Amino acid sequence: MKDGVEAGVTDYGQILSVIGWSGSGKTSLLEYLVRELTAAGYKINIVKHSHHDVTIEPPQKDSARLRLAGAQDVLLASPYRYVIAHELRQKAEPSLAELLTRLSPADLTLVEGYKWEAITKIEVFRPSLGKPAIYTDDTHVVVVVSDSPAPANLRAGLQWLNINQPKLLLEWIVIAMQNKKFKNI
Repeated sequence: MKDGVEAGVTDYGQILSVIGWSGSGKTSLLEYLVRELTAAGYKINIVKHSHHDVTIEPPQKDSARLRLAGAQDVLLASPYRYVIAHELRQKAEPSLAELLTRLSPADLTLVEGYKWEAITKIEVFRPSLGKPAIYTDDTHVVVVVSDSPAPANLRAGLQWLNINQPKLLLEWIVIAMQNKKFKNI
């Protein structure tokens, strides 16, 4: 683990969610954060939630054919990576807490999505999308990164950062990690 940063109770480290509407720039921001944090020596995991079906391989490939034939788990391995596709087959989607137990040890697990979870969140907010802000109704949002200035009635303790200066968010995250501000589920 990185100097002065301990994983919490579980191996996946501290957890922080990045939320926002589609097209707001969540993935680009996460890509920057992962690149910079890993370059600084931190071990980072990502959990990405999707409302859509996830396709690992095209339907005509062997692993997809075997999954469609009825296999519960298909582990596809190569010299470069492995992927486990687990079919839910009408079972409920696993909770975030359940999924986190499947991850490798890390200093920080960044989550894209899971707006409904009671975890520390950063909101990527772009008023030009015409969608409402999430932070106004979610006290777990502690930072908003935006391309607009902070409103005058910003609640106490909520940070407002310029999305075009991602280094400020990176610095905020590193300090918060060192002070163990992000909890585990």
